[in-house]
Amino acid sequence: MINLNELLKKLVDEKGSDLHILSGDPVRMRLNGDLTNITSEPINSKDTYETLKEIMTMRHKEVLEMDEQVDFAHEVKDVGRFRVNVFRHINGVGGIFRAIPSDVIPLEDLNMPPVIESICKQKSGLILVTGKTGSGKSTTLASMVDVINNHQKGHILTIEDPIEFEHERKNCLVSQREVSNHTKTFSQALHSALREDPDVILVGELRDFETMSLAVTAAETGILVLATLHTNSAAATVDRVINTFPVNKQPQIRTMLSTSLRAIVSQQLLKTNDGKGRVAAVEILINTSAASNILREGKSEQLQNIIQSGSAHGMQSMDNALHNLVQEQRIAPQTAFEAANDKGSFTQYLRNNS
Repeated sequence: MINLNELLKKLVDEKGSDLHILSGDPVRMRLNGDLTNITSEPINSKDTYETLKEIMTMRHKEVLEMDEQVDFAHEVKDVGRFRVNVFRHINGVGGIFRAIPSDVIPLEDLNMPPVIESICKQKSGLILVTGKTGSGKSTTLASMVDVINNHQKGHILTIEDPIEFEHERKNCLVSQREVSNHTKTFSQALHSALREDPDVILVGELRDFETMSLAVTAAETGILVLATLHTNSAAATVDRVINTFPVNKQPQIRTMLSTSLRAIVSQQLLKTNDGKGRVAAVEILINTSAASNILREGKSEQLQNIIQSGSAHGMQSMDNALHNLVQEQRIAPQTAFEAANDKGSFTQYLRNNS
């Protein structure tokens, strides 16, 4: 039988990010971006299912039987909280456990550019935090919500699947809703949110047309909306949002974005030079008047030029962020080269390092 609590404690103690329990394979842990075995023998399908079944409610089991997968949160006393995805695969069942820090990390401890805190002072509009899975989006968003919670007085409403960070009520009233536990869908919760007098809405993920449409509308009506997308740059994010809508509605959405968008923060986590941790490389777009014109005209390919010339507004491109991290000797030149958009500008570091 698998001792799940012991494995999760090992994950937290060694500061890993994910635990992988898949029938037919040894248990693995992702540590500083690399996936490594933490048991030597493969685990069988029966043991895997019995272990995962122990932490699922009746509703979770019903969803698994119906949809072949289920998401939920799991907490182990004195160890921590975990975001869990259980799914069926070719060898049986599997479960992935994402470790959630027990406390919200202060923004200054994330080593984010100072402009991020300024972005949190916005009273309305749309702020998007983007990146691939495991890039630290949820951590960044939680820290931004914490800034708002500390410095403003209002109602913060979060809609997540599942709830990851639990926010204390500080200066703000905080309502946290979990999809499938407290509401059926993101879009249904957003519909309801517009009647719940929120000042800030956090949407865990803009997954579909209706959710995206409601988020943009909420931002237009004077609410500050924070949300995530799985895109890797500001330009790709804008294209993703616009292309979600039917062609005949895209001009209207471009206009709405040009006035309601406040910022796009695109990030990726990279292994540090010493191999003992990871650091965020961050691209930032601020919606200045120049950026707003480009959004309205549908010329998202020109946003990179706006970012590169917008340092006075706190903007920075991903490649600039990578250059800074290399120069500060926080990441290796090869790491920066692999993560860069314009790889040619990083060959100098590789030559100097060879």
